[in-house]
Amino acid sequence: MDIPQATRKKSLLFIGILLTIGVVTLPQYASDYYLLFFNNLFMYLILTVSWATFSGTTGYISLASAAFFGIGMYVTAILGEKLPLPLIILIGGLGGLLFALLAGFASLRIRGIYFAIFTLGLSESLKHLVNWWETNIEHTVGRWPIAVDHAVSFYILLIIFVMTLIASSLIRKSKFGLALRGIGEEEEAADHIGINVTVLKILTFAGGAFLMGATGATIATQKGYIDSGSAFDMFYSFMPALMALFGGIETMLGWVLGSVFFSIITELLQTRFPYYYMLIFGVVVVVVILFFPSGLFGVVEKWRKGGGGQVE
Repeated sequence: MDIPQATRKKSLLFIGILLTIGVVTLPQYASDYYLLFFNNLFMYLILTVSWATFSGTTGYISLASAAFFGIGMYVTAILGEKLPLPLIILIGGLGGLLFALLAGFASLRIRGIYFAIFTLGLSESLKHLVNWWETNIEHTVGRWPIAVDHAVSFYILLIIFVMTLIASSLIRKSKFGLALRGIGEEEEAADHIGINVTVLKILTFAGGAFLMGATGATIATQKGYIDSGSAFDMFYSFMPALMALFGGIETMLGWVLGSVFFSIITELLQTRFPYYYMLIFGVVVVVVILFFPSGLFGVVEKWRKGGGGQVE
C-alpha cells in the first residue's frame, strides 16, 4: 500500500527534527572519541560538498583542497594565541579565498586533465614552500596550535557544515547554478549566450575555498602538532573527490552519503584492520565505481524503487 505523500513528508520532517536534536545535543553525552569522530565527519562533509559544488557541476576537477585546508590550519597555528578563535577561523577562510582567487585567475582558463594537474601541483608547491620557509628562515619545522575543547570545535564545524549546505543548495537552485551546469555541459555554448564563465568559475571556486580554509582553521585546534606535510597532505585533495564520486556526483544527497559512508568505513577498518584497511578500502571503492556508477545514491534510489529500472 502506498503511503500518502503528506504522511511521508510529515514522517521525514519528524525524523529530521529528531536527528537535529540528537546532533545538537551530542556533546552533552558523547565521549571525546565520538566527538572527534563527528568532528572528522563534519570536516569531510564540508570539504566534499564544497568541492562538488564547483567541480561536480562544472567538470573542472580541482585537487587544490589541501592547499586551502592547509592555509587555514597554519593560520590557527600562527595566530592562535594572538586573536579570538572566531576571528582566526574567519581569517583562515579568507586566506583560502584569497589564494583561490589568485589560483583561479591563473588557472581557470585551463581545462581537463591540465587543470587537475595544475591544482595538484599548486598544493604540493605550497607544501614545499612552507617547509622551505620553516627550515631555512625560521630554523624550525612544525608548530603547536592552540587546543580547544572538542565540544567547541564540534559546534563550530556543525555551523560551517550547515552554512555549506545552505550555500550549495542556494547556488544549485539559482540562475548561477544553472549557469554552472551549462559550463559543465558545454562551456563554449554558455559563453556564447552571455554567461561570464570565467568570473562565475572563479567566484564559485573561491567560495568553496573559504569554507575549506575555515574548516582547516577549526580542525587545527584538535591537533597537538602540525607541519607542512600534515597540513597540506594530498589526502585532503583526493578524499573529497572520492567521496563525491562514491556517493553520487550528481546530487547533494550523494555527496553527503559518500562522506558519511567513507568516514564510518575508514574508522572501522583503521581500528580493526590497521595493516590492511587501505587494501580493503581500495577494493570497496573499485567495486562501487565499477558496478554502481551512480554511486551510493543510485543504489539507494534503486532499492527505494524496488530494484526496477536503471537509475539515472
